[in-house]
Amino acid sequence: MVHSSATVSHRFPSLMDTIGNTPLVIAKHLTAHLAHITLLLKLEFFSPGGSVKDRMVKFIIDDAEKRGLLKPGGTIVENTSGNTGAAVAMIAATRGYRAILTMPDKVSKEKQKALKAFGAEIVVCPTSATPDSPEHYVNMAKRLAKEIPNSFRVDQYDNLLNPEAHYLSTGPEIWEQSFGAVDYFVASASTGGTVSGVSRYLKERKPSVQVVMPDPVGSIYYEYFHKGTIPHDAACTYLLEGIGEDHLAKAINFKLIDNVVQVSDENAFKMTRRLAKEEGILAGGSSGANVWAALQLAESLKTPATIVAMIPDTGLKYLSKFFDDSWLASHNLTL
Repeated sequence: MVHSSATVSHRFPSLMDTIGNTPLVIAKHLTAHLAHITLLLKLEFFSPGGSVKDRMVKFIIDDAEKRGLLKPGGTIVENTSGNTGAAVAMIAATRGYRAILTMPDKVSKEKQKALKAFGAEIVVCPTSATPDSPEHYVNMAKRLAKEIPNSFRVDQYDNLLNPEAHYLSTGPEIWEQSFGAVDYFVASASTGGTVSGVSRYLKERKPSVQVVMPDPVGSIYYEYFHKGTIPHDAACTYLLEGIGEDHLAKAINFKLIDNVVQVSDENAFKMTRRLAKEEGILAGGSSGANVWAALQLAESLKTPATIVAMIPDTGLKYLSKFFDDSWLASHNLTL
């Protein structure tokens, strides 16, 4: 069979070469009543692992291989809320590594099953475990990494290569795709790698860019940003996955963030469902949180502005949760 040159030109040497270069699209319906606002959505679910975490994980694993920290036949261990785990499991499958992933029990069944489908082993830990508990999913990963020979831990929360990956890839893409017109960048955080890396890049090129970070009610970041204190009762028991935190991550740089706003489960999930029904974008709950914050910002602006909001992952990972009316009812949510 003869292939046209157009078909051949779109071949990639490997699956890893398809990570990044995700589209930036205009949200037309959500801001139809705001003629002076341009809302652009960065669709990270176009990456092969289905999320923004593909970029960071590949960057860190590539570096570990180059420095001899991860050797052939080794084991990759990481704590995850699902998306980093999917990236780890996917890359481990392509490169012949064993993958062991720890996660809180609120992680969706779709995410857990996807990791197993890639061949990874998962260890589910209680969401309610405190940061100093051996049952906390981060501490569990640390212990496993110490116990297992020839293992490497990605350490996404404290590894400064996390924001560096986004400084080198996500930030430049947003700048180029928006033709430098971006005025506001909106991204929620858990590790803080995305918001910190992108913010650094954008602010270096346009110091006037303002960065807004939505944070779930129950996370520590809102209080830490505004008061410099860490609430003692934070336990990440909110329903949103993959954003907010119960401990400070070293990968996040609050000096690059201009405002942190609180977002509820209800507002985030409602906006996520609106994204699907009004824009045709099936995304995760963190995407809803970002777009909700972007629209709150848009409503407050009186002059023309371009807002870029991150869409970190696909809604296919949450069909059994906030896209399911019975699940919402079981958590006393009506959207």
